[in-house]
Parts: sequence; C-alpha cells; structure tokens
Amino acid sequence: MALFSARHHLRRNFVRNLSSFSQLLSSSQPLPNNLPLDVHPEVQEALENNKPVVALETTLVTHGFPYPVNFELASDMEKIVRSTGAIPATIGMIGGRVKIGLESSELARLADVKNNPSVVKLSRRDIGPAAALKADGGTTCSTTLIFAALAGIKVFATGGLGGVHRGGENSMDVSADLVELSRNPVGLVSAGVKSILDIGRTLEYLETLGVPVVAYSKTNDFPAFFSPKSGHKLPWNVDNPVSAAQILYAQEQFGMQNGTLLAVPIPQEYEEEGLKIQKAVEQAVEESETNGIAKRGKEVTPWLLKRVSELTQGRSERSNVALLKNTALVGGQIAVEYKKLAGQDDQPAPSTRSSTTVAFTPQPTIEPEIPKPSPKLVVIGSSAVDITARSAEGITPELAGQSTVPGSVSMSVGGVARNIAEAAHRASNDRDSVMLLSPVADDMFGNYLSHETKKLGMREDGLLVQKDERSRTASCNMILDGGGHLVTGIADMDIIKNFTTQRATACLEQHNPSIVALDGNMSAGTLSGIVRYCKKRHLGGGLPFFHPQSHHHTSEPTSIMKSTSILQSLAENLDDGAPPVTYITPNLLELSHIFKSARETYDLFSREIWWKTIDEFSIGTGYRNDLEHLSRIKTPDNASSSMAFLIQDGVAQMALNLLPFFKHVIIKCGSLGAIVVMRAPASSEWSKQASNVLERCIVSHGTKESVILAHLPALPADVVNVTGAGDTFVGALLARLVERPDSFSSLEHLKDTVNFAQQAAVLTLASELAVSPRVSELLHT
Repeated sequence: MALFSARHHLRRNFVRNLSSFSQLLSSSQPLPNNLPLDVHPEVQEALENNKPVVALETTLVTHGFPYPVNFELASDMEKIVRSTGAIPATIGMIGGRVKIGLESSELARLADVKNNPSVVKLSRRDIGPAAALKADGGTTCSTTLIFAALAGIKVFATGGLGGVHRGGENSMDVSADLVELSRNPVGLVSAGVKSILDIGRTLEYLETLGVPVVAYSKTNDFPAFFSPKSGHKLPWNVDNPVSAAQILYAQEQFGMQNGTLLAVPIPQEYEEEGLKIQKAVEQAVEESETNGIAKRGKEVTPWLLKRVSELTQGRSERSNVALLKNTALVGGQIAVEYKKLAGQDDQPAPSTRSSTTVAFTPQPTIEPEIPKPSPKLVVIGSSAVDITARSAEGITPELAGQSTVPGSVSMSVGGVARNIAEAAHRASNDRDSVMLLSPVADDMFGNYLSHETKKLGMREDGLLVQKDERSRTASCNMILDGGGHLVTGIADMDIIKNFTTQRATACLEQHNPSIVALDGNMSAGTLSGIVRYCKKRHLGGGLPFFHPQSHHHTSEPTSIMKSTSILQSLAENLDDGAPPVTYITPNLLELSHIFKSARETYDLFSREIWWKTIDEFSIGTGYRNDLEHLSRIKTPDNASSSMAFLIQDGVAQMALNLLPFFKHVIIKCGSLGAIVVMRAPASSEWSKQASNVLERCIVSHGTKESVILAHLPALPADVVNVTGAGDTFVGALLARLVERPDSFSSLEHLKDTVNFAQQAAVLTLASELAVSPRVSELLHT
C-alpha cells in the first residue's frame, strides 16, 4: 500500500509537470512503465508521509569542486539539511538512471572524477542521450529543478543560479536555469546568481519570465554570490523561513507553475573577504575577454571559476563552500515550515488522465568493479569500537554499588591505527593513497566499523574480516563518572594481538607501498616480522614507521609498555647496521621508557653496531655547546619556561642514543612543541647546513652522516578533548611524507612538514572527535 501511495504521489506530480517534459513525453500517450528513474526509499517514505524534503544538485560534485572536497561538501550539505528536520534528496544520474536521493557509494562514484572521468554535466538537453547511453552525470541547477518538480519536492538549495552571461545581449548566452525556474514550481534557495554573470540583465530576464525574486534578508538587496550586495534592489524581501514558506504556499494555492528565487546573502563573516574576491572576478572576466575564452560557450564558467580561485589563492573556494552550507541550512528550514502549511492539503488529487500509469519500481544499479589503485601508505594495527558510558551527575561509585544507574551511552569508531589512517586520509590530496590494514570479526561491531569507514570515504579493502566464530572485533568500553573522569574500562583487543605477520605481509606483497606505519597494539612477534619484511624489500617496499600506543592517560602502565613492543624488532634486525625503523613518534614519557628498555631489557647499547654508528656521528664539543645554548632559549608560548628540558630531562641524549635504531625520532612534547632528532646522508642539503640556535636547529657533521636536532614550537590551541591529537599529528605527518618524500631534506621542508602535522593536531584538540573533520581544510590553506 505504501509503495502504491508513493507511486500515486509521484504520478500526480508527473502529470502536473508534464509540460516540463514536452520533448520527452507526449500528453496523448501513456507514460512509460520503464522510466529510468529511482526514488531513494528514504525520500519515498518522506514524500508519502508529508515530511519536508530538500533537493540538492550534483554538478557541484562532478564539475564544481576537486576531489575529495566535492564529496565532503555534498555529504556535509546533506547533514545540514537533516539537522533542520528535513530529508536531503541529492539528485544525479548513475548508469543512465536518474536517482532522486543518492546512496553514499553513488555520491562517491560521482565525486571520484579521476577514476570516473566520463561523468557528464546534465542539462535538459542531455537527459535523453545520457539515459540511453547509460552515463553517469551530475545534474545542473536546471535539471535538478526538473526532477525536483517531478517528485513534488518544493525546495531546492544550491549555490549560484545561472543567468545571462556578460555580453549576452549579443552572444545570446543565457543559462537554461532561468527558463526551467519559470516552469517548475520549486523554491530555489541560492546565493543569488554567479558573480561572473550580468546580474542586472539576469534579473530583467527573470522578470520577463514571471519568476518572483525575493531577498532572504532584512534588506531588499540582491546578493552577488560572494558579496551580500550586488547594487540591485528587489521589490520583495523576507528574513525568516516562515515568511518564505508562505510565499511558496501562496504560489501553490494559485496553481502557479513557475518557481521562486529566494536569494540568500553569504554569511556575514565572509562579507569582507567577498569584496576582495569580487575584484578577482572582475579581473578574471577581463582576462577571458582578452584571451577569447569568453566566446567559448560552456567552457567560460569553469574557466572563470578556476581563474578566480587561482587569483584568490583558494579563498573563493572557501567562501563558496560557506555559502553552499548556508543555503542548505536555510533551505531545510524553509522546507520544514512549508510542510506545516501544506500538510493538510497534501492528499492525492484525482487525475484527469486516468489512462496514465507510471511505474517507479527502483531498479538495482549495477556498480562496475573499479579496482582501487595500490595505496602509497598502509597503516597496520588496531581499529576498534569505542563505547563510552557516563553516569548522571551526582552519582558516585558508592551510590552506584552493584546496580545500574541513569546516564548516557555513546558509540564511536576508534583505535590507534584507524585514527591515524583517518587523519592521513583527511590530510591527503589522493584519498585512495591511504589504506587501513586491520582485522575485524564477522560481527555487529565489524559491520559498524565497515559502515563508518565507508561513510568517511575511506578505503575498506584493508579491513580483513575473520570468519571464525571465536573472533570478536576489537572494542573498548569506558565507564566515566558524572564529571567525565575514568572509573574503569575494559579493552577487548585479542583480535589485534592475534593478527599474524603472514596476513599483513600478504597485503604488502600485493601493494608495495612507500610507507608502512605500525601501531603498538600488535604483538612483538608480528611487529618484528613486518619490520623484517619491509627491510628486505627496502628498495621497493615500505619504510617502517612506528607509532607507540598513544593514550590520553599517558601515565597508564599498559600504554607505556606497548611503546616498547618495537624493541624486539630492533634486536632481531640489526644485521647490516642500517636502522630497521625509519620513523618513530614517541611522546616524552614513551621516549624515556623506550630508552630505558633498550638499555636495560634488550641491552641494545652494548651492540657493536651501536658503538660503531655513534662513533661515526662524531659528536663533539661544538654540538654540546650549541645544545647548551638552545636549552637556555625561552619557549615562544611561555616566557617563563625554556628549552632546559632538552638537557635536564635527558631528551636530547636519549634521542641521540636511539638514532642507530631509528633514522628519525620525532618527539611529541605537547605544549612544548615537537623535537626532531634525525640522521641525514653526507650527500644531502644538510651537509651544507650549520647550526643555527636562533632557528632552533643544531647540526653535527659526522664521517658519513649529519645528525640534526630541531625544535618546532607548539601552535596556539583551544583544548576541548586531548584524545586523538597525537594520532592526528602522526596521520598528517604521514600524509605529507607520502606526498613529499623530501619533507625532511632541509630545515625549511622540515618546519613546513611538522607544522602541518601540528596544525592538524590543533584542530583535533578543539574537537570532540578522535580526528577533526576540519583537517581536510588544511589542504586549501
């Protein structure tokens, strides 16, 4: 019965808007049963039950923004619409079938234009050919209007409407958006028209077409996309969703078949920046007229937008993202209010064309198997489900006794390797270059991890499902009191501890990544086996990168013990003198424990190769004097503290003594910043670098290599949650090392790389999440 109701609803709107399909269908013939159009079940349910729905376009995904910004933006707009109580209906074409509402995988397919380069831009003229040829396509503003009206969706949120191009009075270059807005009864919520267009003539043309244009602000200024004012005034303005919804409802009551443009100015905080961007727009337009681009039809807009982005060094893209998110918010609010008004009238109307039948049975999309490229970075270790139970305030452990108490329970994804992989994924320009290699069980938690990984747009092919009934996906259950302090917890990590070298190296054999990152949750035997494999394959295989078990309770004995799990690998892989592990990223406490265990438990400092390497460093009085001077320098963030901990706490000495085993020791010092102690070959740029204490860099030139100690001051941070900041630092560092293999080749590159990682960590410190989604923004700064 529900399916029949949805079909009736869509059939009624199809009939109402039949004129919009005059070239596709004839009113004298029944509509085809095999129409290549699928309505997402969630959208279908909303339409049946009088819930608010907001249409979203996909040209911004396929042709508006680069990957992965496009996918993240589209996903964020859907989330923003949901936050208002409305249902998002992102419209696009997959394999020749129009989709009113996209699955996340379908949205990702349209976004990944690198691996799906044939995806097309769909206007009205392209619908038939694209459907017949089974194309993938992003719907423009005009096509989204068509399909939104067809489905009975009354609100569509987007960025900028097309319009009359500059010089359009001669070239007749006018966007199809304007005509479609005049014949599809949809409220179009946008930031005006694109600023590269002739705004005055566009408004004149909309008036000719009979389209109401209403400013969604306290003034009647028509916005100019990047700027809240274009210099053109409108006859109407509203400043709240209720009034806007009343306009759409009045249009519907009178049976008007034209749409309404609700012009929303860019958020106020971007107003000043918008004025600067507008100057770049004018320059780009002038350049297009000089170089002839202005006469190339559909090539003009993409060229101009790209050129404006270049001139503003990406600032126009950030403003564009902000205004799109804002229109999604306003669109959702208006849709909610409209449904309140129209709810009592939204009953199926009798059709005057009883012979007309439409079948909207969704057809399964056949997804072609597109093999993913081999990753450049493989992060091996733990992925887990974190369950946090927090008692209500005022309930003490004594009051709780052995009974249940009121409180809250939440679930999220976590695990050191998973956090690192997510951070690297968000900090990478090529998202497919990062693979998380982690075992999960064939259970509910494993399914949840897989779903959340997919939802983030990360690769899932490294989640190795163990089918045996005894396996359990890793989980950590934390019990907190009302103040948020840890009372107790249970960590079930057996599946990670039992992960074998063979399973890990089989994946590495297949992909041959540039860097292999390991966390401290795996057994010492597995770590040793992976390091041995990487060392044997060093010419074409991975460079081992070890991240000790990181935990925000840094004094926890279990976490500190895990930081030394790599030492067995060192003891077993020191045969030729080359450091078995290329990078290690301990914090100060982990550094101390690793040093102590290397000396006392594994007796590594008595090895002949250790003595030989230390002798070759030729550390002399010059290095020691420079270190003494550096230790007296004040830290930038705190004039009362200095770098004395380098000597007083033995940080420099411990790191130097570990260099025969680790080529780069990157020490996370919290509010004191980061210390990098590393080796560089005599042929590198470092051989020409002298110590510069003012630059916080000490260099000692040995017989074969240079030894470098550099301090990178901490960045200002607002701390909301410290969990995950260290993992985010490492993930961002890995992403930069993969994309720029010369990241440590000079002091300038070193500073740039570590500061990039610190910026990512700062964003996570200000977030409640283990990895802040804002890490992706660093790619555009």
